[in-house]
Amino acid sequence: MLTVTRRVVLAGTVAILAASGIAQGAMAADPIKVWHHGGRGDGERERMEGLIKEWNAKNPDMPAVLEIQPEGAYNEQVQAAAASNGLPDLLDFDGPNYANYVWSGYLLPLNDLVSKATLDDVIPSIIAQGTYAPDGKLYSLGMADSGLSIWGRKSLLEKAGVRIPKGPADAWNMTEFEDALAKLQKVEGIKYALDVKANYGQGEWFTYGFSPIVQSFGGDLIDRKSWKAEGAINGDGAVKAMTHFQSWVKKGYIAPASEGDDTFYGKKTAALSFVGHWMWPAHSKAFGDDLVLLPMPNFGGKALTGNGSWCWGITKTSKQAKNTAKLLEFFMNTKNVGDFSTAMGGVPAVKSAAANVALYKDGGPLNLYLQQLNAGEGYPRPAHPAYPTITAAFAKAVADIIDGKDVKASLDAAAKKIDQDIADNKGYPPFGK
Repeated sequence: MLTVTRRVVLAGTVAILAASGIAQGAMAADPIKVWHHGGRGDGERERMEGLIKEWNAKNPDMPAVLEIQPEGAYNEQVQAAAASNGLPDLLDFDGPNYANYVWSGYLLPLNDLVSKATLDDVIPSIIAQGTYAPDGKLYSLGMADSGLSIWGRKSLLEKAGVRIPKGPADAWNMTEFEDALAKLQKVEGIKYALDVKANYGQGEWFTYGFSPIVQSFGGDLIDRKSWKAEGAINGDGAVKAMTHFQSWVKKGYIAPASEGDDTFYGKKTAALSFVGHWMWPAHSKAFGDDLVLLPMPNFGGKALTGNGSWCWGITKTSKQAKNTAKLLEFFMNTKNVGDFSTAMGGVPAVKSAAANVALYKDGGPLNLYLQQLNAGEGYPRPAHPAYPTITAAFAKAVADIIDGKDVKASLDAAAKKIDQDIADNKGYPPFGK
């Protein structure tokens, strides 16, 4: 006879499977286990639950079960599961972390698992993000990409006498950008020329948001051939970029973290907002037809945008990799990517979906993000096993530079921390060879 505890466990399992759309008759099949970070209360979890339920209704012979893991400690959950041989079949993770997972032996290459038709439909920036430098193979796919741009108000730009670029090929250069900041700062009612989301705090935003400025100046977070930080993150390009950045702070152009999130769309005391697609709902509600999306400036050799988002990989411990690949193809099909983009706002990750997404189709209000990525302006964060150290070190340097500390010394400290981590791990072979 079952104990009460045993009954509860079984009942809970049945409830999870039923919620995923798995009929009890199909429970004999080993379900494809899927881990997801759940999103941030924006409906992403519900979207994924819906996709799993639809998959199970169509594929009762290879059912899937969704498990939500807390986003705040997600990487720690993955590491713990890997140590105990408890990884799922399909793993969700933030884009830059995949290189550490590949190097650690967690993921399978997707090239021979996912169909050529699916891969050919994926936008170049997603392929670039998921391609592992040492072997050139693809290990991750995401349903959405992201990007950076500058939001403004047509009426305000015209009042200040600032040219409004028409697209990526017409972007401001460095001189124009700083001239625009100076002019906008003088407009009545404007306290800050630029909101850079300093309120997001020291973390991944500082790397995602500000490393494209460094890269546009010709610098980088790490040399992508030698895989050393010295001479890259603290090289001439990076120092020049962050010196300009600090000058914007010192001149009072940038809204400080203490001002909160809404200087652009709420208080309307910031003239421009440097941020991504996720602010479309708040910005469009605030300004309607007066809202304008401006391309990333060309600070140096080329205009560049951050890109990447949460994505999927198939684990090496999966005993049903082929079936898991079919589930991944289902996630990546035209309809599902289009629906996901419409609901969540991210850049659709397959070419065939864009025409079905009102925000991103030709003439759509967010089509600029797709234009930038298709023009090759997406620059993935370094796909290296030391990425957790790279991003933490650069974010610390950015925070120090905002606080007025010496730019070169701050970047030197970042280079030292990164290269020490790499040395401690004997270069993370085969990187650096």
